Amino acid sequence: MLFLVVALLLLGVVLGAIAHAPLTFSVAAGLVIAVWLGVFALRERHGRRRGGTSAH
Repeated sequence: MLFLVVALLLLGVVLGAIAHAPLTFSVAAGLVIAVWLGVFALRERHGRRRGGTSAH
């Protein structure tokens, strides 16, 4: 429960900060994050296809 409260608090701080930033900066930051998540997803998918069955 405490983790959820902290996560929502940080989300509020980030959204408040981005609201005061210029629109071009907000869009650029969003694109960077989207590309980063896309690369991460592709690497994860590729790693699972190669038979990376390690016990965690």
